[in-house]
Amino acid sequence: MMNRLDYLIEYLLKEDPQYSEMEIPSDLQGKRDLFRALRNVRWPKPISEEFLRLQDEELQAQLLEKGVVELNDCRDGVHTVSTNKQLLVWQGDITRLKVDAIVNAANSQMLGCFHPLHKCIDNAIHSAAGVQLREECYQMMQQQGHEEPTGLAKITKAYNLPCKYVIHTVGPIIPNGIPTEFQKEQLASCYRSIMSCADENHLESVAFCCISTGEFRFPNQLAAEIAVQTIKDYLTTHYDSSIKQLVFNVFKDVDKEIYQQILG
Repeated sequence: MMNRLDYLIEYLLKEDPQYSEMEIPSDLQGKRDLFRALRNVRWPKPISEEFLRLQDEELQAQLLEKGVVELNDCRDGVHTVSTNKQLLVWQGDITRLKVDAIVNAANSQMLGCFHPLHKCIDNAIHSAAGVQLREECYQMMQQQGHEEPTGLAKITKAYNLPCKYVIHTVGPIIPNGIPTEFQKEQLASCYRSIMSCADENHLESVAFCCISTGEFRFPNQLAAEIAVQTIKDYLTTHYDSSIKQLVFNVFKDVDKEIYQQILG
């Protein structure tokens, strides 16, 4: 394991001269943190098949340590805080969920977070998926030719994540923490676009993150109310939807309590 990590780190260090003199930590967690940080700051570009093979082995080993969470675990597990037949709330790491798709709260570049070891969900998802996810997003954005508008959704492969796909959406940014009616509609549009994307790709299960909360500063309570109501409205008007199970993934206790109150 250590030799594999050493190879991967050395490969990334040699790619960029500014990191060539960086010392590799001696402990396992230090190596893993540096490996993640170097991938966080890496711009999409060609990479060797050997690197991808070893990277995938390493990320699969880390996933095995974290543990994969099946959909049935979301229905019956200790971290499930409220449930009905179609809507679940599960507290934990979204990169562990084995569903058809998880939702990524992306930025308008759609390339993932470039801040090393940042705690945002965009960073967590790209780090767990591997460098292939940023490359696919890059190719997709090159074809598009402009930044991603707020309120839409795009789907990619999931690579080393246990889910099948990642659905990326850009939520509204609320600098003062007080959203306008237009920004509320933008957030609702994110959820409608995700549901439409899931239906277009015949997906049966989707795990949502708390879009636009946290650093984007959309109030948590209002964001959850918009999320739940928008999804309920969508399911009411799309009786032929392929979607059978939806998971509201929360990480913070405050969001768990909010969704528990809304869904009962």
